[in-house]
Amino acid sequence: MRLPLKALTFAGMALFLLVILVPFWWIASMSFKTYEQIQFATSIYVPNPFTWENYSGLWTETRFPIWLRNSLVTALVVTGTTTVIASLGGYAVARLRFPGRESVASLILILYLIPPALLFIPLYRVLAELGATNHLASLFLSYPTFTVPFCTWLLIGFFKALPDELEEAALIDGAGRVTAFLRVLLPLAAPGLVASAIFAFTLSWNEFLYALVFIQDETATTVPVGLNLLIYGDVFHWGQLMAASVITTIPVVALYVFIHRWMVEGLVAGSVKG
Repeated sequence: MRLPLKALTFAGMALFLLVILVPFWWIASMSFKTYEQIQFATSIYVPNPFTWENYSGLWTETRFPIWLRNSLVTALVVTGTTTVIASLGGYAVARLRFPGRESVASLILILYLIPPALLFIPLYRVLAELGATNHLASLFLSYPTFTVPFCTWLLIGFFKALPDELEEAALIDGAGRVTAFLRVLLPLAAPGLVASAIFAFTLSWNEFLYALVFIQDETATTVPVGLNLLIYGDVFHWGQLMAASVITTIPVVALYVFIHRWMVEGLVAGSVKG
């Protein structure tokens, strides 16, 4: 009985890896093909000849380096802003006692569940009044509307899971609440902070709708919108599109590979509700 179950488990894992990895292999292999190989469907599985022309053309003939810089700056700013706000909000709801505390926690989760597509019109009006449209500042201000609620809710569960005795001991030793938060609780909350930061970075890096609506200047565009600009009418530059997809996937994959352990610990701890 145990052997068939193990075989079934391995078969399921192999099928899962096949479904996940084959699209990535297809994208990567196409990015190294010549225009003729792509158009005439030759060397379907392995590029032959192998070429870097899609990458060099993407880097020198388009504004991809600028789009990549814009995406990186936006993701880092939004991640930093989200982490600060979410850590303070999560700590306040989890550790402080005030009327309506549980209702605030529920409201934060409800705000996260609101589809971003319902918010871009009022957000555009607000940003237009502030004169922040057509600039990366519009993304700095709008992206936290969907990253902060979830990250705050995640950190609420994480801060609740930390022992109250640690903070109480720091307060008895003469530390203020801010000092206890910064020097005692925040280091212990590192896995949760990493999990929320990765979540915020990933969403900011991949977001398309707000970047498309709020910014029209190609020099201020981010990568998801910039890839759309590589399509000219019914002409698709598949080689450059696939090369850009490979490049934009690398930062997120690298983040998950190097700090996936903290990511899992943060999500598991954040699911605890005390």
